[in-house]
Amino acid sequence: MEIKADWQGGLSFVSQGESGHEVLMDASRKAGGEDRGARPMELLLHGLAGCMGIDVVMILKKMRAEIKDLEIQVEGKRAEKHPRRFLEIAIIFSITGKGLNDNNVSRAVELSHTRYCSASNSLTAEIITDYDYKNTD
Repeated sequence: MEIKADWQGGLSFVSQGESGHEVLMDASRKAGGEDRGARPMELLLHGLAGCMGIDVVMILKKMRAEIKDLEIQVEGKRAEKHPRRFLEIAIIFSITGKGLNDNNVSRAVELSHTRYCSASNSLTAEIITDYDYKNTD
Protein backbone atom coordinates (compact mmCIF):
# COMPACT_ATOMS: atom_id res chain seq x y z
CA MET A 1 0.00 0.00 0.00
CA GLU A 2 1.29 3.43 -0.84
CA ILE A 3 0.21 7.05 -0.51
CA LYS A 4 1.73 10.25 -1.82
CA ALA A 5 1.46 13.55 0.05
CA ASP A 6 1.97 16.82 -1.84
CA TRP A 7 2.75 20.08 -0.06
CA GLN A 8 0.14 22.77 -0.64
CA GLY A 9 2.08 25.64 0.94
CA GLY A 10 2.14 26.69 4.56
CA LEU A 11 1.77 23.54 6.64
CA SER A 12 -0.87 21.96 4.40
CA PHE A 13 -0.63 18.68 2.46
CA VAL A 14 -2.95 16.72 0.21
CA SER A 15 -2.37 12.99 0.20
CA GLN A 16 -3.79 10.40 -2.13
CA GLY A 17 -3.68 6.65 -1.80
CA GLU A 18 -4.30 3.71 -4.06
CA SER A 19 -8.07 4.13 -3.59
CA GLY A 20 -7.86 7.47 -5.41
CA HIS A 21 -9.41 9.42 -2.52
CA GLU A 22 -7.67 12.58 -1.39
CA VAL A 23 -7.17 13.72 2.19
CA LEU A 24 -6.39 17.32 3.13
CA MET A 25 -4.15 17.75 6.17
CA ASP A 26 -3.10 20.95 7.89
CA ALA A 27 -1.87 22.21 11.23
CA SER A 28 -3.98 24.35 13.54
CA ARG A 29 -3.64 28.13 13.41
CA LYS A 30 -2.05 27.95 16.87
CA ALA A 31 0.68 25.71 15.42
CA GLY A 32 1.22 27.96 12.39
CA GLY A 33 -1.15 26.30 9.93
CA GLU A 34 -4.29 27.61 8.28
CA ASP A 35 -6.70 25.00 9.74
CA ARG A 36 -7.71 23.84 6.23
CA GLY A 37 -7.80 20.12 6.96
CA ALA A 38 -7.63 17.32 9.48
CA ARG A 39 -4.61 16.96 11.71
CA PRO A 40 -2.38 13.97 10.92
CA MET A 41 -2.78 12.59 14.45
CA GLU A 42 -6.58 12.85 14.10
CA LEU A 43 -6.34 10.83 10.90
CA LEU A 44 -4.47 8.11 12.75
CA LEU A 45 -7.45 7.82 15.13
CA HIS A 46 -9.91 7.97 12.19
CA GLY A 47 -8.09 5.04 10.58
CA LEU A 48 -8.17 3.05 13.79
CA ALA A 49 -11.92 3.65 14.25
CA GLY A 50 -12.70 2.75 10.64
CA CYS A 51 -10.54 -0.37 10.65
CA MET A 52 -11.95 -1.74 13.89
CA GLY A 53 -15.48 -0.69 12.96
CA ILE A 54 -15.36 -2.60 9.67
CA ASP A 55 -14.03 -5.68 11.48
CA VAL A 56 -16.66 -5.55 14.25
CA VAL A 57 -19.51 -5.21 11.73
CA MET A 58 -18.22 -8.14 9.66
CA ILE A 59 -17.65 -10.35 12.70
CA LEU A 60 -21.07 -9.62 14.24
CA LYS A 61 -22.77 -10.29 10.90
CA LYS A 62 -21.06 -13.70 10.80
CA MET A 63 -22.48 -14.25 14.30
CA ARG A 64 -25.90 -13.51 12.80
CA ALA A 65 -26.40 -10.26 14.68
CA GLU A 66 -28.30 -7.43 12.96
CA ILE A 67 -26.64 -4.08 13.59
CA LYS A 68 -28.93 -1.06 13.47
CA ASP A 69 -26.42 1.51 14.72
CA LEU A 70 -22.74 1.57 15.58
CA GLU A 71 -20.87 4.54 17.01
CA ILE A 72 -17.19 4.41 17.80
CA GLN A 73 -15.62 6.99 20.07
CA VAL A 74 -11.84 7.14 20.09
CA GLU A 75 -9.84 9.24 22.51
CA GLY A 76 -6.09 9.54 22.32
CA LYS A 77 -4.07 10.90 25.22
CA ARG A 78 -0.86 12.47 23.99
CA ALA A 79 2.45 13.21 25.66
CA GLU A 80 3.04 16.84 26.59
CA LYS A 81 6.56 16.95 25.13
CA HIS A 82 7.65 16.26 21.57
CA PRO A 83 7.19 13.99 19.73
CA ARG A 84 3.76 14.18 21.49
CA ARG A 85 3.03 10.55 20.68
CA PHE A 86 -0.12 8.82 21.85
CA LEU A 87 0.42 7.39 25.32
CA GLU A 88 -2.99 5.77 25.45
CA ILE A 89 -5.85 5.27 23.02
CA ALA A 90 -9.32 4.40 24.34
CA ILE A 91 -11.96 3.01 21.98
CA ILE A 92 -15.62 2.77 23.00
CA PHE A 93 -18.10 0.91 20.79
CA SER A 94 -21.81 1.72 21.19
CA ILE A 95 -23.79 -0.89 19.25
CA THR A 96 -27.54 -1.24 18.81
CA GLY A 97 -29.16 -4.17 17.11
CA LYS A 98 -30.73 -7.63 17.33
CA GLY A 99 -28.93 -10.76 18.44
CA LEU A 100 -26.31 -8.91 20.47
CA ASN A 101 -25.00 -10.15 23.80
CA ASP A 102 -21.96 -9.56 25.96
CA ASN A 103 -20.14 -12.61 24.60
CA ASN A 104 -20.46 -11.87 20.88
CA VAL A 105 -19.83 -8.11 21.16
CA SER A 106 -16.83 -8.63 23.45
CA ARG A 107 -15.47 -11.33 21.13
CA ALA A 108 -15.93 -9.18 18.02
CA VAL A 109 -14.09 -6.21 19.56
CA GLU A 110 -11.30 -8.43 20.90
CA LEU A 111 -10.82 -10.25 17.58
CA SER A 112 -10.65 -6.96 15.74
CA HIS A 113 -8.11 -5.50 18.13
CA THR A 114 -5.85 -8.51 18.49
CA ARG A 115 -6.18 -10.35 15.18
CA TYR A 116 -7.83 -8.55 12.27
CA CYS A 117 -7.41 -4.76 12.48
CA SER A 118 -4.34 -3.83 10.47
CA ALA A 119 -4.35 -0.31 11.94
CA SER A 120 -4.25 -1.31 15.60
CA ASN A 121 -1.68 -3.98 14.90
CA SER A 122 0.51 -1.52 12.96
CA LEU A 123 0.93 0.99 15.75
CA THR A 124 4.09 -0.79 16.85
CA ALA A 125 5.55 -1.11 13.34
CA GLU A 126 9.17 -0.29 12.67
CA ILE A 127 9.29 2.96 10.68
CA ILE A 128 12.14 3.28 8.21
CA THR A 129 12.93 6.75 6.86
CA ASP A 130 14.85 7.83 3.78
CA TYR A 131 15.09 11.05 1.76
CA ASP A 132 16.34 12.77 -1.34
CA TYR A 133 16.52 16.43 -2.26
CA LYS A 134 17.33 18.78 -5.10
CA ASN A 135 19.11 22.01 -4.23
CA THR A 136 17.89 24.87 -6.45
CA ASP A 137 20.55 27.41 -5.45
